[in-house]
Amino acid sequence: MRIIKLSAIVIAAFLFSSCASEEGNKATNKTAESSEVVKEVATKAKGQSAVAAAEGEDMNTLQLALSMDDFSTLCAAVGAAGVEDALVNAGPLTTFAPLNSAFDKLPEGTVANLVKPENKETLGMILKNHVAPANYPMKQLKKEAKKGRKLYMASGKYLVVENKAGKIFVGGTEVLQSVKVSNGWVHVIDDVLVPAED
Repeated sequence: MRIIKLSAIVIAAFLFSSCASEEGNKATNKTAESSEVVKEVATKAKGQSAVAAAEGEDMNTLQLALSMDDFSTLCAAVGAAGVEDALVNAGPLTTFAPLNSAFDKLPEGTVANLVKPENKETLGMILKNHVAPANYPMKQLKKEAKKGRKLYMASGKYLVVENKAGKIFVGGTEVLQSVKVSNGWVHVIDDVLVPAED
């Protein structure tokens, strides 16, 4: 029940967020319109994803995302795709979590289109392209970049890891911050990692 309530709070906060600048207002309006559609189709938490963290226990990937307003679009998309339980698996998992601003960069109407029931599989594939079924703290990402390796993602695709002037980029987007969670790592990014066409 707690997760369901948190989801509602996150989506509500998302709908009423605003920016000071005109450019920010445009992005917010676009996101709010998409969120209306997301809210309608987002599934209620069930199974493992409905289990709340015990007091003093580290949050898992989904619980962390639900606790932060900056990930409200991601949480709504996860609900619409029905992949909540995948983010609470024991792992280890490494999740590259796009901020709300990352979704705002997509062409207008993209999010609203993706959350339609007929596009659930496509949305799920995009979200899986943000999760690596392995443990990649920042230290390990730097090693992977140095060796010129790619990360295998749950989507079945690979993402290039690069070190540019001491900053780590995965799939062409910079890792802005990293958070340790109970089932792995969450790396904050500001782009949506859409899988490349084969």
